[in-house]
Amino acid sequence: MQKVIILDFGSQTTQLIGRRVRELGTFCEIVPWNKFPAGDPDIIGVILSGSPLSVYAEDAFHPSLDGIVGRYPVLGICYGAQLLSYLYGGRIEPVGTREYGRANLTLLEPSDPLLKGIDEGSQVWMSHGDSITAIPEGFRTIASTGTVANAAFSLPQKKVWGVQFHPEVAHSVQGTLLLENFVEGICGSRREWSAGSFVDQTVRELKEELGDDKVILGLSGGVDSSVAAVLLNRAIGSNLTCIFVNHGLLRKNEYEDVLRDYQCLGLNVIGVDAGKEFLSELEGVSEPERKRKIIGAKFVEVFNSEASKIEGASWLAQGTIYPDRIESCNITGKVIKSHHNVGGLPEEMKLKLCEPLKWLFKDEVRAVGESLGMPRHLVYRHPFPGPGLAIRILGDITPEKVRIAQEADDIFIRGLREWGLYDQVWQAGVILLPVRSVGVMGDERTYERTVALRAVTSSDAMTADWADLPTDFLRKVSNEIINKVKGVNRVCYDISSKPPATIEWE
Repeated sequence: MQKVIILDFGSQTTQLIGRRVRELGTFCEIVPWNKFPAGDPDIIGVILSGSPLSVYAEDAFHPSLDGIVGRYPVLGICYGAQLLSYLYGGRIEPVGTREYGRANLTLLEPSDPLLKGIDEGSQVWMSHGDSITAIPEGFRTIASTGTVANAAFSLPQKKVWGVQFHPEVAHSVQGTLLLENFVEGICGSRREWSAGSFVDQTVRELKEELGDDKVILGLSGGVDSSVAAVLLNRAIGSNLTCIFVNHGLLRKNEYEDVLRDYQCLGLNVIGVDAGKEFLSELEGVSEPERKRKIIGAKFVEVFNSEASKIEGASWLAQGTIYPDRIESCNITGKVIKSHHNVGGLPEEMKLKLCEPLKWLFKDEVRAVGESLGMPRHLVYRHPFPGPGLAIRILGDITPEKVRIAQEADDIFIRGLREWGLYDQVWQAGVILLPVRSVGVMGDERTYERTVALRAVTSSDAMTADWADLPTDFLRKVSNEIINKVKGVNRVCYDISSKPPATIEWE
């Protein structure tokens, strides 16, 4: 299958470039700036991403472009454009104040293939602290803005283009058209990528890779592991055994509900109810990363104990998706947060790792689930963190706090469904805060707990906005939680977006 390679220089929007390319029906792979897969016969083009670094800095990423430029069409975006200019003799200088926000293009070469169909004055989004003040000899400027003389340039004879704005973001109104001009018009994409083609190709690859080997998959109840299970079941059938561990921090009644769902999918599932063991290990622990590590380690212990009963298994499958891996360690090596299914396997498990969804974004996982014929309520189930309520209960965890969080969460989620709001929201849940506040109930003073409602809209969880839910709905949910959940007398609504906040509080 044809593919575009995106060299990642650490931009927070690199993954968005990948999403846009795939939306155009072309498969792409995002690889570190110094890991270009030379020799891959399916590559039809290369995109150089942005970066928080300056190209002239000592710690800047400077890959050799030998074997890339002149062989494949290349598009540099922001830092990528500055890198191309820098390497070929152009001049890049700091602009004094960061150029950030909307700008409008002046087309100097409207017939250039990259600009096909782009309107004069088209709005683009700038985000850089350096600017190309002189392009290399032989290059030509094809577009500018009021403050950026070399907003876009090309070197036609070597099929090189660069833009100092970000066509991948929504604020660049015709950015998708520009990327389409590159991917389809310049690179010659046949638009072979789709959820259906992914299923066909992945099933073939899984059959070839796994053969008659037995595979164990850890199910969580979420869409990622569920889609991975159905995909593997299609490839290897009865050689797949799924294990669903209840760590005691799931949503209300979730353990029983999920097991019923999996039976309907025809999966071979073993359920393990180990909630008391996990809560015992977490007693007195407040620090978020330590909670995650304890749950991860205990999960491996419980899972390994159950998996050891399955004779002949040689693979562990996981529902890891691309945003999991990006947030766990980006190209600069900085961890945003650790994910329970990222980072390899403990040596004692003695299993090889199979991650059939590792290059997919969440919306692509859902499209694959639909292509596999899975029930809609499973495919569009909200994401739920692997550590569950452990990171929605701020501070230490007790059975009483779990009860409060589960009951309040149940009221919130049921309310979203009843009001027809569930599918408008990417992710929602209740956070139990480590504070008490004074209240009045039944003419008596109370001193009880506070919960925060969290609901966001997003397309891939890399960025998110708080959901503007109806006031009447929030009022009803607040009243119901305070009236029905013993121990709560105050409800707040979180109106922070990602970034700078994260979707989960811990």
